[in-house]
Amino acid sequence: MAELLCVVGARPNFMKMAPILDALRAYPKLRPLLIHTGQHYDEAMSRVFFTELGLPTPDRNLEIGSDTHARQTARIMEAFDTLLDERKDARLVLVVGDVNSTMACALVAVKRNVEVAHVEAGLRSRDRGMPEEINRLVTDAVSNLLFATSADAIDNLRAEGVDPSIIHLVGNPMIDTLRRHLEAARKRNAPAELGYSRGTYAVVTLHRPSNVDDADGLHRIWNALRTVADRISVFFPVHPRTRSRMEALGLAAHPNIRLSAPLGYLDFLGVMDQARFLLTDSGGIQEETTALGVPCLTLRANTERPVTISEGTNRLLGSSPESVVPAVNALLDGPAPAPRCPALWDGKAGERIAAVLSRHLAGG
Repeated sequence: MAELLCVVGARPNFMKMAPILDALRAYPKLRPLLIHTGQHYDEAMSRVFFTELGLPTPDRNLEIGSDTHARQTARIMEAFDTLLDERKDARLVLVVGDVNSTMACALVAVKRNVEVAHVEAGLRSRDRGMPEEINRLVTDAVSNLLFATSADAIDNLRAEGVDPSIIHLVGNPMIDTLRRHLEAARKRNAPAELGYSRGTYAVVTLHRPSNVDDADGLHRIWNALRTVADRISVFFPVHPRTRSRMEALGLAAHPNIRLSAPLGYLDFLGVMDQARFLLTDSGGIQEETTALGVPCLTLRANTERPVTISEGTNRLLGSSPESVVPAVNALLDGPAPAPRCPALWDGKAGERIAAVLSRHLAGG
C-alpha cells in the first residue's frame, strides 16, 4: 500500500483537498494521511471548515500557528521533517495552493527524496513581492507531479522548461467543493438571515498586506466603500488581520456597511451566490465567483488567475482605491457580464487527480 501525506494549512487548502481525499477512497492501494500544519488556527478560519466540508479529523496537527513568514516557514519545516522521521514509508507528499505550508512541506519532502505532487501548479502573478508567488515558484520547481487548473497554467510551466510528462490538466478541485455544497449553502439561506435578498448587496473581502497594511491606503479603500455604500448595501466579513488594522485607524462607520466576523464555508458560499458583486483581493474568490457567474472586482495590480478574466466574470481594478467607485458605478448602471466558466471546472477535478496518483504510485 502506498502512503500519501496530504498537507493542508490554511482555509483555501481545505476546499481543495476535500474532493481529492474523497476521490482517493476509490483506490484501496493508496493510503492517504491528512496532515494539518495549523498555519491557520482561528476557529472561524480553520476548524469549522473541516466540519462543513466533511474532511476527516487530521491524522496529525502540527499546531504551528501564526508568525512572520520566515519563522512560520522554518517551524513548519522542522515539524514536518520530524513527522517524516516517523512516516518512513511515505511515498509522496501532496500539497495544494500557495501558502507557506505548501512550500515548506514540499522542500522538506524533496530533500528527503520523497516525491511531491502540487495541486494548483503553474499559476503566476509575476509579482515577486507577493509571498504566494515565491511559494508557487519554489513548489513547482521541486515537484514530481504538477496538477494544473487551467490551460494558461500549463503554458506558464512549459515556458519555464518543465518536463511536459509531469504536467496534468485536471480542472479545479476548489470548484468541485463549491458544486458539491452549493445546494446545501442555498438551503441555509445566510443572506436572508442577514436581512438581504438576492442582488441587493455587495460583498467585500480584503486581507492582502498591499491593501490593509498601509494606513493611507486602507483609509482610501474605506472612503471608497463608504461611497459605494451610498448606492448598495455592503457586507464585509473581516479577516482578523484586517480588523486589527481598521480598529487601529478608528475608521468611521457607515449605516449601509455591515461588518462581521469571518463566516463558515457554507454561509459564505450562500452569501457569494446571491450577491450583486464581490470586491476582493482573494485569489480563491476570483475563481468561486467565476464558477457562480457572479461579477467580481479584484483590487490588485495583477492576478495569478487570468482565466477568471478571460473566461470568467472577474475584472482587475489595479492597486488604486480610486478605481473602485467608477468600476462599481459601471457595474450597477450596466448589464452584468455573461457567466462563463473555464473548461474542466466541472466538479470532477478530484477524481482526475486521484486517478493520476493511482497510476503513478500503485499502477492503477
